[in-house]
Amino acid sequence: MISRLSRIALCCAAIPLLVCHAAALAQEHTSIQLKQTILLPGVEGRIDHLDLDISGKRLFVCALGNNTVEVVDLNKGERVHTISGLGAPQGVAFVPELNRLLVANDKGGVCNIYDANSFQLIGKVDFADDADNVRYDSASRRIYVGFGSGGIGIINAADGKQVGSIKLAAHPEAFELERQGHRIFVNVPNARHVAVVDRGKGEVIATWKTDGAFGNFPMALDEDNHRLFVGCRLPSKLVVLDTQSGKTVASVGISGDPDEVFYDTKRRRTYVVCGAGKIDIIDANTYKPVTKIDTAEGARTGLFVPERNTLCVAVPHRGSQQAEIRRYEIE
Repeated sequence: MISRLSRIALCCAAIPLLVCHAAALAQEHTSIQLKQTILLPGVEGRIDHLDLDISGKRLFVCALGNNTVEVVDLNKGERVHTISGLGAPQGVAFVPELNRLLVANDKGGVCNIYDANSFQLIGKVDFADDADNVRYDSASRRIYVGFGSGGIGIINAADGKQVGSIKLAAHPEAFELERQGHRIFVNVPNARHVAVVDRGKGEVIATWKTDGAFGNFPMALDEDNHRLFVGCRLPSKLVVLDTQSGKTVASVGISGDPDEVFYDTKRRRTYVVCGAGKIDIIDANTYKPVTKIDTAEGARTGLFVPERNTLCVAVPHRGSQQAEIRRYEIE
């Protein structure tokens, strides 16, 4: 017979083992392994947003501080082309149906349109100032570009002509397009809100607050579950909004300087790429932090590619750290 005190002692001894086992399972469940590092020699300054030609496995990298877009072949593991002479490129979008590449420039506000094979300039749209994030809507074949002191320009992908514009209270940062609806959710940090745009009306129909946190730059959308994930910098938080009511569902502390948020439908997780040198992983069911992956100081932008179970992170040149792309495989 085991005494009552002995049973208690055995249970207490088992608790640390169970905790360690649970932590090990969580780590296994969120395994992110660095699989590839691609150097970008000669690239200086800040690196901004990325996009991917999935079938061609070409990654397009806005080297903002270098005034270039770097074209990286993920199969070869090397840079294969540089588009130069740009004005601080911030946003990029690949249109697979037309094999077009759009690059939005801060300086001058021009959105350039290139043939994605020859990289010849075939068109441009002048937004006058600070052309930034770019999104492509394959259903309508329209391209949306944030720009200036408060606008989203609309481009017809087929002919590269501007067909409209949506007025905002201040400069837009990240924005997300509904696929099953007609809204656009837009981070407007200088107005300290998220703007909700009706695409049919071409106007803002609501504004939502972010739970007292400001500097709302990145965002991601879980449309099926009516959740909008908004990354804020002051203080560093991931704020979760209900897209049916606009109310705050959760607020989670994250690492500093977040500039990308991605939602992983398959694993029900969000990945927050932070300039503090971390990828924060948040459980999208419980809104609890899962783990943090070390990257490098200033590595604040990237691209999640669910079709390839891949997360790419752009690392700028700082000191002995060379500019590079790190490709992580997610299990």
